[in-house]
Amino acid sequence: MDYEFTHQPSFTHLIVRLEPGESIIAEPGALVGHSPNVSMDTGTSRDGILSSAKSLLGGESVFANEFTAEGESGAVTFAPPSPGDVMPHELRDETLFSTDGAFLAASDGIDIDSELGGLKSMLGEASLMPLALRGTGTAFIDAYGGLEKLELAAGESYVLDNEHLIAWDDEVEYSVERVGNLKSTLLSGEGLVFEFTGPGTAWYQTRDMDALVSILAPRLPNSGQDS
Repeated sequence: MDYEFTHQPSFTHLIVRLEPGESIIAEPGALVGHSPNVSMDTGTSRDGILSSAKSLLGGESVFANEFTAEGESGAVTFAPPSPGDVMPHELRDETLFSTDGAFLAASDGIDIDSELGGLKSMLGEASLMPLALRGTGTAFIDAYGGLEKLELAAGESYVLDNEHLIAWDDEVEYSVERVGNLKSTLLSGEGLVFEFTGPGTAWYQTRDMDALVSILAPRLPNSGQDS
């Protein structure tokens, strides 16, 4: 599998070239187009093509698309739902954790899991659904806005807002906590934060989609009001 990016960094477009028989999985809605000989299967964690993908929401099904080059090589193009950048991350029998909204695609050899122990319930309350990408291959992670890499030395710590966090490796240690009490959370606009301690790496996006929505919402027409 080969790949290239175009229109970086603001409107990144991912082009993947598959050899005969090679496959890549991608989040629903990521497809831009593909060669005629590339087949697409849509399945769930329960019925089929992605038996390794587990639901994050109490056992409900998770949809994903698998693209396979049939008979000869072919190309597939993907784009994330929001403007911004995309990063490739090579895994060698390793794990990369990502927020579910940041996962774009992954090559053969990478399993998608959601088992994060006791953090699951807390993160679920904040609508943050992390994925564990495990195995050997290439994972593609997208960011709204710019994409920054945070490399921490041994013992060095840094706190990231959960709305900006997009991924972290399996070496860095982390904890999750709420910012202040309910009143301060409402007034500050902050909720959960991750504290990372090195050695290890985390990645974050420079823009926050919820912040954009909060700016736009008051300016949108209210469908419940009479015209």
